[in-house]
Amino acid sequence: MLSEKISLAGKTAFITGSSQGIGKGIALAMAEYGAKIILHYRKNLDEAKEVAGEIRKLGSTAVIVGGDLSRPRAVSALYNQVTKKAASPDILVLNASVQIPKVWQDITQEDFDIQVNANFRSTFLLMQRFAPEMVSKGWGRILTVGSVQQIKPHPSMMIYAATKSAVLNMVQNAAMQLADKGVTVNNLAPGVIGTSRIEEDVPEAEERISQRLGTPSGQIGDPEDCAAMAVLLCSEAGRFITGQNIYVDGGMSL
Repeated sequence: MLSEKISLAGKTAFITGSSQGIGKGIALAMAEYGAKIILHYRKNLDEAKEVAGEIRKLGSTAVIVGGDLSRPRAVSALYNQVTKKAASPDILVLNASVQIPKVWQDITQEDFDIQVNANFRSTFLLMQRFAPEMVSKGWGRILTVGSVQQIKPHPSMMIYAATKSAVLNMVQNAAMQLADKGVTVNNLAPGVIGTSRIEEDVPEAEERISQRLGTPSGQIGDPEDCAAMAVLLCSEAGRFITGQNIYVDGGMSL
């Protein structure tokens, strides 16, 4: 039955950047479908605690780990936290990322390093750390969260868009190597999603955002729109989907 295949009961999911926004939406959805959740935050522990409380109300469990993935040694520290506090994750959702909007001539070396470390380098290193344990169990799901900017880069986010494109290439490479080992690797690419990031970076009325960014649906997405696809891809129902780039963007990528 499909309801059994889409269940995440008995699985442990580690979602980076899950104290808010899309990551929070994915964490809550996976908890609703039975997964135990490892929450990750960068700087706001209270925010993460609130999300953990919401997860427990859904009848699941949540542990919290923290770390700034833009820092070079962050992955090792985060891996150690995860292994001490929870079971080895069956599902790895690499959602955390950093945007520094600037015209390309004004981008500094620090701006470049922060975004490359957080968005690309840490994604590779976390996959490298956790994939072997999935392979040893014969089951695993790795999902990266990209962006419609992979093909429609924003002029003020050159490095951000480039890192998302690089991650997609890495996803496709890893998917080929892990497909026969019970581990799928996919990329979910959102368009304009109504999160605090959009409110901060694009301080316009919602309807004007959709018009300016060319969303054919004329709507702004919700974190739950991304979460629904994430649950499918990370469940047994998604076992035959790997190496794919799936847009959740209201048609913006068209």
